[in-house]
Amino acid sequence: MTLTGLYVPLITPFDERGAVAFDALTALANQVLEGGAAGLVALGTTAEPHALTDAEQQGVVDVVATVCRERAAQLLVGAHTLDALRVLGGRPEVTAALCLVPPFLRPGEEAVLAHFARLAEDSPVPLVAYHVPYRTGQPLSVETLRRLAGLPGVVGIKHAVGGIDADTLAFLADVPPGHSVLCGEDAYVSALLALGGHGGILASAHVATNDYASLIRAWQAGDTTRARSLGHRLATLSTALFAEPNPSVIKAVLHAQRRIPTPTVRPPLLPATPAATARSLMHVNEQIRTST
Repeated sequence: MTLTGLYVPLITPFDERGAVAFDALTALANQVLEGGAAGLVALGTTAEPHALTDAEQQGVVDVVATVCRERAAQLLVGAHTLDALRVLGGRPEVTAALCLVPPFLRPGEEAVLAHFARLAEDSPVPLVAYHVPYRTGQPLSVETLRRLAGLPGVVGIKHAVGGIDADTLAFLADVPPGHSVLCGEDAYVSALLALGGHGGILASAHVATNDYASLIRAWQAGDTTRARSLGHRLATLSTALFAEPNPSVIKAVLHAQRRIPTPTVRPPLLPATPAATARSLMHVNEQIRTST
C-alpha cells in the first residue's frame, strides 16, 4: 500500500447547543474531497478527540466513513491503543490507522519499536506512525525511523518534527520501498515534498483545498516552478492558520465562511482571537484571488 497525495484531518464542528454538527461534518468531508483531497482523517488531533465522548467519536467515524465509501476515498482514523484498533476491523472503509508514538513517558527508541510491532501484529488494519516529538517528548533517530518503516504492517509515517532537520534529510534520502512519508507540518509541506515526501496530512487544507492538492501534484510531476511559487504562498497561509492552538483559527475561518455553524472549540482550548482570525481571513482571501 502506498499512501500519496493530500489527506485532510477533519475538524469536529459543533452547533449552537454545543453538540457535534454532523450535517456540517458531512458537508466539509464532501467539500475537501471535491477540492482534490485523496482521503480524510477522522479523529486526528484536529478533531479534538480528547473532548469527544465515545458516542461522539463513533458518530464522527460513521459520518466520515460513509462519505469515503460513497466517494471511493481513503480513510485514516486516529487510534492509539489495541482496543481502539480492534474496533476498526469492522469498518471496511478504513485504509489505515494513525497511531501516535507513545507520548509523555519517553520510553526510548527500542520501546517505541516494540510498541508498534505489538500493535501491528494484532491490528486488523495497517498503521501510520505519527511522529511528533515536540508533543510526545520522544525523539527518533534516522536509524529508528528506518526500522519503524520496515516493520510489517507499518505502511507510513506522519512526519511532524517542527521543521526539516538532519534526520529528516537522511531519512528521505533512503526511504524503505513501499513506505509513505506524509508531512504533518503544514508550513513545511512544500520542502518535504521537494525532498521526496509522498503527500501531507494538512489541517490547513480545510481552506484552499485545491491549492494544497495542486502543490502536491506539482512536486510529483516535477513542475518545480509552479510548486515553489505555490509552496511559498501556502506556507504563509498555514502559518497564519496555526498562529494559535489548532484548530481554533481554522474553525474561526470556516465559521466566517459559513461552512460550520459555530467556531466553538471545547476546553482546554480557547476560541481564536479576533486578530488571528482577521489575519487568516486576509491570507485566505489573498490565496483565493491569486488562484483565480
